[in-house]
Amino acid sequence: MNNTNPKVDFYFDKSTKWQKEIEQLRKIVLDCGLNEELKWGCPCYTFEKKNIVLIHVFKEYCAVLFFKGALLKDPDHILIQQTENVQAARQARFTSLQEVKKKQKALILCIREAIQIEKAGLKVPLKKTREFDMPEEFEKELRKNPELKRAFKALTPGRQRGYLLYFSSAKQSKTREERIEKYTPVILDGRGLND
Repeated sequence: MNNTNPKVDFYFDKSTKWQKEIEQLRKIVLDCGLNEELKWGCPCYTFEKKNIVLIHVFKEYCAVLFFKGALLKDPDHILIQQTENVQAARQARFTSLQEVKKKQKALILCIREAIQIEKAGLKVPLKKTREFDMPEEFEKELRKNPELKRAFKALTPGRQRGYLLYFSSAKQSKTREERIEKYTPVILDGRGLND
């Protein structure tokens, strides 16, 4: 295998359920000329130090995640958007070695296109924070507490979106209020949801 990184080997060695599949995915990705690194505890593949894809495993499947997958043409329809809130990334999911081999050509096409997208410097147009739903419970709290409003506006757009998505995901108003109350001190401290 070309350009394997010994720092990443443990990821492939520790996997029991998807070992054959991710080893094949590793070979495919490396044969496309990408560099292998370890990022976020996963094998990440880069072109000129820019993230292109990563390989990761889940209970039900293993996957290749394309960081700018939303820009790919994907003529064979192998990519999926994990949730409606994921803006840029797309996954190619696999549940068997046969499926990896069957979709290999389509996967290679996507990887090559992802490299061209990176070479061209294209960016995924992301929704602005104001385009996300603001739960009325949080809106009410921001009106009531100017210090909280200032602290929230001072957060990075990504942290703001994280809070809006987390607060909005609760089905009941009471749960939204509890989440807002719990995270108000964190927001006032200038930290994000997972900081």
